[in-house]
Amino acid sequence: MSAPLTQDQLKALVGRAALDHVVPGSIVGVGTGSTVNCFIDALAEIKDRIAGAVSSSVASTQRLQAHGIPVLDSNTVERIPVYIDGADEIDGRGCMIKGGGAALTREKIVADLAERFICIADESKRVAVLGRFPLPVEVLPMAAAQVARRFQAAYGGEATVRAGCTTDNGNLILDVRGLQITDPFAMEAEATLWPGVVTVGIFARHRARVCLLGTASGVQTLTFD
Repeated sequence: MSAPLTQDQLKALVGRAALDHVVPGSIVGVGTGSTVNCFIDALAEIKDRIAGAVSSSVASTQRLQAHGIPVLDSNTVERIPVYIDGADEIDGRGCMIKGGGAALTREKIVADLAERFICIADESKRVAVLGRFPLPVEVLPMAAAQVARRFQAAYGGEATVRAGCTTDNGNLILDVRGLQITDPFAMEAEATLWPGVVTVGIFARHRARVCLLGTASGVQTLTFD
């Protein structure tokens, strides 16, 4: 009997599987994180078949450029066919928690340019209800304490500033624990409006339409209406 695949092997599998969703000749939206790094490394093999990439972080930009993949400024791009990124959690509707790598704001911007969000993840990220993973929220530094109080009052969540973390935008990340996000659309809509919140790490409006899930039996493709 063969040994079960490691988490790193699962990430490599889904990263390569995502190549099937890249539209030839197009600009590709590229997310951030260890699973996306596997996708970037695979994308390098077909870099001559794409027009370039729009990146969601400095780290991903550097990795893309190291492979010789052109990275375009998002302000010069009107639409892209697909955005490929990972998730910290994904539920049965394709709603996600993202931001473990502190790139949630730029990720949401690139996702907004895309016609379809393709999530690549291993099966440990699939959940029935979002909230086991602490919800990342990017905030302006002067609003951190107030936003933390609002999460406590509105949802009973305990928010703490992520130590040693400054986003690519120069802001702080709050990690909110103790949430049961049964209505991600409503929580995203409300918390995004709080003064000082730059982005909340709930991706409901920009949910995944396809999830390539790495499992013990290979890559499982989940689709969401």
